[in-house]
Formats: sequence, C-alpha cells, structure tokens
Amino acid sequence: MRVQSEAVSVTDEGSQIAGDLVIPPGAGEIVLFAHGSGSSRHSPRNRSVASALQDAGLGTLLMDLLTEHEDAMDAMTGEHRFDIGLLSGRVTAAIDWLGAHPATADLPVGLFGASTGAAAALSAAAERPERVVTVVSRGGRPDLAGDALRLVRSPVLLIVGGDDPEVLQLNREAADLLAVPHRIHIVPGATHLFEEPGALDEVAEEARDWFVSAVEGPGTPS
Repeated sequence: MRVQSEAVSVTDEGSQIAGDLVIPPGAGEIVLFAHGSGSSRHSPRNRSVASALQDAGLGTLLMDLLTEHEDAMDAMTGEHRFDIGLLSGRVTAAIDWLGAHPATADLPVGLFGASTGAAAALSAAAERPERVVTVVSRGGRPDLAGDALRLVRSPVLLIVGGDDPEVLQLNREAADLLAVPHRIHIVPGATHLFEEPGALDEVAEEARDWFVSAVEGPGTPS
C-alpha cells in the first residue's frame, strides 16, 4: 500500500480552510497540527515534526487556521492570530471533518499545537473529548486557552525550550490548571523557535513517542 496524500478543504461557518492530509499504510492515529501566530500549514518546523510522525506510521493533517483573506488581514493588523475562539473553532471543525472523512473516521485524533495554536488545540480538545486522545504543545501558549484548560480530558505534553523562560513559566502556570495527566518536557538550550542544532529533532522524538504511546494501550504516555 502507498502513502495516501491529498490536499483537503474544511468548511467552518462558510469559510474554506486548506489542509494537507498524509496517511501512511496501517496508520493507527491521525495528528492534527494547529500552527502558531503568523504561520501556516507550510511551517517548516511543523512539517519537520509531521515527517517524523509519518515515518513512525502516524497520519498527519496540517491545516491553515485562517482563510487567505483573513491571513492577509492578519499580516497587516495581527487581528486574528490571538483570536483563540476563532482558531479553536477551526481546529474543532477539522476534528469533525476527520470524523466524517472515510479514511480517518475510525482513527483516534491527536493534536499538535505550536505557539497560539497550542491554546487552540487545547480548547478544541475540551470541545471534543470523545475524539481527542492526547495533545502536544511545542513552544506553546496554553495559558491563552483560559478556562478550557480545566475541561481537557486527554493527557497533555508541553514541550518548551530551556532558554525560553517567559513561555516556560506560562506553561508551568497552565499545567497547574490541568486536571489530566500531563508532563512538561524542557529542551535544554532551546529558544522559542527551537532553531538550535538538534532542538527540533528532540521535539519530534518526544512528540512521536507521546502520540504512539497514546494509542498503544491504557495509561499515561511517558
């Protein structure tokens, strides 16, 4: 069997959101990526992590969270990148789309959120607890999920750079509000974008192991 790869479109309240779906043969889980502020499904960092997940036999869906018009407006004004309600609604719509798509309807869903996308992913996980099995945040702003943090029902992995102290503190404060098993993984010497040699590789490895363990059996991913 070949890897299934297709460009997809998700509708959310009349807006069309573009995505790239990749499903390796025998995939037992699909990971939906929620990018951070000012980014898109073409983010090289998210695509690098997605490639590692695909190599491990996990399906991936990288989505734009804004329409082309919204993205153009956001580039000028920044008005949408911190609109967690809008972004989480788009992630939720994508989760529902996966549930209706024949190739992914039976697959459990993991969420991978970066920067503000982490807040969107956690909020969406709270909205769809029956579909989302786990959430991973990379350099995320989980604090922006607000009250939704207390409603998340799946394990959460928070990956933060060791040289990103402000975001690390925000992640620790957000973790205290989670009522589910969770872990903070600190990548030593990494800054917010994990541009240091080996930093993004460590992110990919940690995320891969977390997602794989989420569907291998009961218990908390480690």
